[in-house]
Amino acid sequence: MAENVSAVSSAKVPSQQSGGKGILVGIGVSAAVVAVGIVLWFVQLSGGMIQTGMRNLDSWGLYITMFMFFVGLSAGGLIISSVPKAFGIKGFGGISKVAVMSSIACTVAAIGMVVVDLGQPARLWELFVYSNLGSPLMWDIIVLGTYLILSCVYLWAQVQAEKGKVSHAALRVISVIALVCAVLVHSVTAWIFGLQQGREMWHTALLAPWFVSSALVCGTALVMVVAMALRKTGYLKLGQEYMVKLAKLLGAFVMVDLYFFGCDLLTEAFPAGSGLEVVAMLTTGPLAPYFWVEIVGCAACAVICFTPALRTNTLLTVGALLAIAGIFCKRVQLLVGGFQIPNIDFPAAFTPFTVTNWEGTIAQAYAGMVYWPTPLEFGVTLGVVALGVLVFLLGIKFLPLRPTDSE
Repeated sequence: MAENVSAVSSAKVPSQQSGGKGILVGIGVSAAVVAVGIVLWFVQLSGGMIQTGMRNLDSWGLYITMFMFFVGLSAGGLIISSVPKAFGIKGFGGISKVAVMSSIACTVAAIGMVVVDLGQPARLWELFVYSNLGSPLMWDIIVLGTYLILSCVYLWAQVQAEKGKVSHAALRVISVIALVCAVLVHSVTAWIFGLQQGREMWHTALLAPWFVSSALVCGTALVMVVAMALRKTGYLKLGQEYMVKLAKLLGAFVMVDLYFFGCDLLTEAFPAGSGLEVVAMLTTGPLAPYFWVEIVGCAACAVICFTPALRTNTLLTVGALLAIAGIFCKRVQLLVGGFQIPNIDFPAAFTPFTVTNWEGTIAQAYAGMVYWPTPLEFGVTLGVVALGVLVFLLGIKFLPLRPTDSE
């Protein structure tokens, strides 16, 4: 009888370690959404980019916004994983491999967003055949590819180190390289925008550190949400003290990010000039909903993270999701805001595709948002997001990501 009980218990262990039936359901749903996204992408390829809301006046849209967002999620996750090992300090209860897996999944999604934004798959080949190494766009492509490979190598090194096949010194070296690359990939992405002198919101040296601080916010928040979910399924046995450590870290990152945002707004608004138009656009204009969601959401997250009585699992999850939503809203403000205010008066012919209210007066022409995604863009984006989720769930299912006793 005892042998039968033991056999049943051992049979249940692999299922629990792989996340249970919920993981299988998630894999199936994600794969189905990816398939729908691929179909919609082929519709976009057959009909052309005219089916999107992007035009000459606003040549980037939801795809590049999501690219920025996923790069931040990815860099933040890798930083959370690599910092403890790089500096030889205590980690966060063995969630390092899970954080790296989330980083890999987000990087795959970020690359997917670039692919669907290019218009045709053949342009990927043209990027490398006719590449201009003096362009920040090409720097980003190179760094992003290197970053994905390095993340995979870093995850492999952690698994091998647990088996005694990679020394702790070698793992520490890889951690330092991963940390540098994580900061670099977001800095290069920021330089793509920051070096555009003709855009009021983009041309600032503060953009690179601001991007890194945002990555730390949303990356830490994502790791917290993932850890909470995996604890719920029984995949992770993580003490509450580690969640508190992550919460305090998230609160500090949020405050730094809000400080950078305040510095940028002050620089724009003082002395009084064209920058006031930017501040008004964010605080009371068409982008105001995104601005206030970011400010209120991040402030609420900081209050939850710094108040011991509020650090319940439910409120910590809510705070982390508010931080992620806030950083997404920041990305929307940055990208759309850069196109919202033209560098020169009347830069193009007034058509339905270059202004927001083409049937109104001149004063009403830019009264609303200059860009809004089409349903097709939402569908393709959802497919790419599902691809990232699928990659993560497959990693949870088939890779040894659970913490060991040594962690």
